[in-house]
Amino acid sequence: MGSDSDLPVVEKAINTLKDYGVPYEVHVYSAHRTPVQSAEFAKNAKERGFGAIICAAGMAAHLAGAIAANTVLPVIGIPVKSKNLDGLDALLSTVQMPTGIPVATVAIDGAANAALLAIQMIALSDDGLYAKLVKAREEGSAKVLEKNKAIEEKFNI
Repeated sequence: MGSDSDLPVVEKAINTLKDYGVPYEVHVYSAHRTPVQSAEFAKNAKERGFGAIICAAGMAAHLAGAIAANTVLPVIGIPVKSKNLDGLDALLSTVQMPTGIPVATVAIDGAANAALLAIQMIALSDDGLYAKLVKAREEGSAKVLEKNKAIEEKFNI
């Protein structure tokens, strides 16, 4: 994350990764204040066993792009809401990347989806993780259908 103030958002990703049993690390790197350290991290991530990198940052939100510029691993950006522009600045900074340096971008404060996207990427080569994702989707569908049944019984004659 670009700042420790982003932690309340990032914790949603951390909890999702924990729920799926996916190992992770958490760091504070700034694209502007620690460019050498963030570049080093990105350049060594593949050798350290990372399958994807999730970056959260607000306002200028250059962290995901700076990381993506230094690795070919998938990078997922979480634009973090700020008080000034409600995260629109971060969203545009994260999503507007030049050709050749892609950053997958989720919704403003969309940390759980960032983790799920990373899990889906990793699940391409991990059948156990893939099965967990399928099970979670089935459980989510069952919950919606239960709610639908209750609404139908109440309102449909």
